[in-house]
Amino acid sequence: MRQSLVVGNWKMNGSIQSNQSLLDNFKQNIKKVQNAQVSVCAPFVYLQQISELLKGTVIAWGAQDISNQKPGAFTGEVAGSMLVDFNCQYVIIGHSERRNLYGESDELVAEKFAMAQSVKLIPILCVGELLEQREAGETENVVKRQLDAIINLQGVASLANSVIAYEPVWAIGTGKTATPQQAQNVHTFIRSLIAKKEAGIAKQLQILYGGSVKANNAVELFAMPDIDGGLIGGASLKADEFLTICQAAR
Repeated sequence: MRQSLVVGNWKMNGSIQSNQSLLDNFKQNIKKVQNAQVSVCAPFVYLQQISELLKGTVIAWGAQDISNQKPGAFTGEVAGSMLVDFNCQYVIIGHSERRNLYGESDELVAEKFAMAQSVKLIPILCVGELLEQREAGETENVVKRQLDAIINLQGVASLANSVIAYEPVWAIGTGKTATPQQAQNVHTFIRSLIAKKEAGIAKQLQILYGGSVKANNAVELFAMPDIDGGLIGGASLKADEFLTICQAAR
C-alpha cells in the first residue's frame, strides 16, 4: 500500500521568527498525524534554519527549485549538491509558477529532474493545465506532454524514485479547487499512462494533489483512491490548518 505524503510548499514566504514559531508548533503536534509522511519545502535562505529545527524529527524537508547545472559560473543558481549539504530529501520540480511566470520549458524541467536524482534527492514533479487548456479539453494532452519530457530523458524507471504532484493551475491560490472526482480523473489518467509502460512503478507511485487544499476539503480529496496526499501552498503556513490537512491523509 502506498504511504500518504503531505508536503508544505512555503513559496516565497517566511522569516526567521515566523519559521521558528511554525515549526515549533509542527513538532509539538506531529504525533497527531498517524497515516502520512510530512515534509516542508522552504526558500533556499531558510534551509539551514529548518534543517537545524527539524533534525531528529519525523518531518522531512526540501527545496522549491534546483539548477539544472553542476556547480560553476551560474550566478544566482543553487546546485543540487548545495541542497544535499542541508540534508534535503525532496525538491519541487516544475511548479506551475516556475513554468508560467519564469518560462521553464518541459525540457528544462526534465533536466532539473535528472539533476535532482543524480544527487539522490527525490523530485516532486509538478504537472497540470491552465484554465484555457482545461476548457479546451486539453488536460490529458498537457499532462502527458509534461510527463513524456521526463520519460524521454530519463526513462520510465526514473519515476520509481520520484513523487508526482497534479496541480491544475487554475486552482492554485485562487480559492477554486478541482472537485474530488475531477482530481481523481487526472490522477487515474497519470497512473494508467505510466502503467502502460511499467505497471509496478505506477502502482507504487505517490501522486499528490495540489490546488487550494484546505482543512475543510482535504478529507474528501484524500479519500479518492489515486490521491496519495497533497502539495499544500498557503495553508502550510498556518500550523493548525496544515496539521489538520496532514491528519486527513489516508
